[in-house]
Amino acid sequence: MTYQEIVQGRFVKRINRFIAEVIINGIAEQVHVKNTGRCKELFIEGQKVYLEQASNPNRKTKYSLISIFKGNTLINIDSQVPNKVVYDALINRQLDDFKNLIEIKREVTYQNSRFDLYFKRQNGQEGFIEVKGVTLEENNIAIFPDAPTIRGKKHVNELIKAFDEGYESYIFFLIQLRPINYFTPNTITDPSFSVALKAAHQHGVKILAYDSLVTETAIEIGNPCPVIFK
Repeated sequence: MTYQEIVQGRFVKRINRFIAEVIINGIAEQVHVKNTGRCKELFIEGQKVYLEQASNPNRKTKYSLISIFKGNTLINIDSQVPNKVVYDALINRQLDDFKNLIEIKREVTYQNSRFDLYFKRQNGQEGFIEVKGVTLEENNIAIFPDAPTIRGKKHVNELIKAFDEGYESYIFFLIQLRPINYFTPNTITDPSFSVALKAAHQHGVKILAYDSLVTETAIEIGNPCPVIFK
């Protein structure tokens, strides 16, 4: 996934869930934040950021914030991009678990949920993948979520139902940075989601985590990471 018209800036403050103030070329600009999560450990005054200039000249905000440095690590915070990155990896047969697919669809409805990806294998087996972007990291350990997620727990439970009805079911955590030692659910911030995820794993839902190669202009699928339940 490659971005267009990238500019560099310095983070000033977050105004609300969708808007932040950034200094670009010496001018304070209000920019769109492409992530509604808390990201408190990232949104620190003075941090270097990268933004994509909007293609629509009439848009209210001229730029969108897509990545930010935490120390020496560049973290992609675009919550819209993980689905695209995983979809591209499936199409390009980059993932060992999904090399025999004959059909891939995005945004497919199943009962009361809309899953990010649907697939069919050569043997006719069908399945669903729900993709979650991960930006929270502590000591090279990736953690999700960074805030309680009722919607995330609902997706986990719906995937269990799909599994029971004969579908392959995957939850795919795309960690939007590297390096990462392993991924683990955030039992402190959202114990309910963590319990549901562990139950899904024990039930047969497959939990995958991959890190990402992030640059100022792009994000690409990286390497698989261990998933550890504590």
